[in-house]
Amino acid sequence: MRVLLAALIALTVVSPAFGKAANFADVEDEVMCVSCNVALNVAESPQADQERKYIRQLIAQGADKAQVKRALVSVYGDNVLALPKTKGINWAAYLVPIALIAALIVALGFGMRRWRRREPPASSSTPDLDAADAARLDADLALFDR
Repeated sequence: MRVLLAALIALTVVSPAFGKAANFADVEDEVMCVSCNVALNVAESPQADQERKYIRQLIAQGADKAQVKRALVSVYGDNVLALPKTKGINWAAYLVPIALIAALIVALGFGMRRWRRREPPASSSTPDLDAADAARLDADLALFDR
């Protein structure tokens, strides 16, 4: 009896993940308008409206997110996907920003080491105030002591 109950609970929890029809908002922000070159959820063009209509038709037919994306790629090409595929030269879209950030961190590290090692200027002593400047400074500070 317990095994049957555990299996029923597991099926209840796992079953919505399989065969679940896609959510329009979830798909819309992961694809691009092919004429505007912006995400479909912010695009305002007749082409974007056609893509939205096509997505809604696919969802009404029960297509899941992956099926909707495959159908969009077959109709509009790879440019419809917001994220590039991870094949061939497209890896550059992922690796170049990471490499730039790593290079900036390394450069910052070397710059900080160099900055911390810098010798103070030879004439680090402050010049003495003459009597007139000292009297004016004392008068200005006395205004704030009130």
